[in-house]
Amino acid sequence: MISSILLAVQSTVPPTPAWNPTVAIIISISSLVVLLLSTKIEKPLVGPKLPVLPVSVPTFIAAMAFGHIIGVGIVLGLTNIGRL
Repeated sequence: MISSILLAVQSTVPPTPAWNPTVAIIISISSLVVLLLSTKIEKPLVGPKLPVLPVSVPTFIAAMAFGHIIGVGIVLGLTNIGRL
């Protein structure tokens, strides 16, 4: 049984965008920006090191996760204002 509050809010929720190359580019760029900013944290080299990047594995995973969160926020925001 669906709550009446959820039914009332349902009409105000914007549609979720379909996956397309624009969404992929936005999320990829936001993840890369966060990864570049992660080199400025206090201890980016704690834990096993990545052979190619100057960060550790935990820092890389955390930066990618946070980049995806930021990217999804950007995509939903642009969808809400009608730009995407």
